[in-house]
Amino acid sequence: MNLDRGSQARVAVDRFVSLWGEMASTWGINRTMARIHALLYCAGRPLSTDEVMECLEVSRGNASMNLRSLVDWNLADKTHRSGSRKDYYRAETDVWQITARIIEERQRREVHPVRSRLQECADLLVQDGASGADHPEPERALHQRLTSLIDLLKVLEGVSEALLPLVRNKDIDQIEQLLAVALRRGESESTPSSSDPS
Repeated sequence: MNLDRGSQARVAVDRFVSLWGEMASTWGINRTMARIHALLYCAGRPLSTDEVMECLEVSRGNASMNLRSLVDWNLADKTHRSGSRKDYYRAETDVWQITARIIEERQRREVHPVRSRLQECADLLVQDGASGADHPEPERALHQRLTSLIDLLKVLEGVSEALLPLVRNKDIDQIEQLLAVALRRGESESTPSSSDPS
């Protein structure tokens, strides 16, 4: 692909890289990491660290750190070119696998640790197997609030774990069925019953 400045391909890539960077925060990925992934995704061939630095105008340290992160997330892999001592990087281009890896990594890096730390907070209120009833009401109420958050995170983990195999297998029919059930349930819960006052 022609990535020379001024070419139509380069204009399209620049816009896509910018969009991917803007969207990054919603996935729990930093902006530069997302921009590098977008560039690799579009390139059609492995790129060296120098090429990434030049295309995105980032420092060597920033490029190297984020390329390592992409490899750690399994969103890119490192390869070599015959006759060159440089490392080259190519992106995972299957959007289903990209989605699955982002879901997995966010669970591992964010949801699991948060749930563990919330559990530690809750355990401070009810220690050594003591009953919640043995504690003052404010502590019981706080324990219940923390437990509610922990339960919610467990549900979110369960949803992600159920969704991951469907995403990996590109099972569009099953995913659409799950979404349809969720939408119907959401609509029924938001629709006032006939007994509700108008």
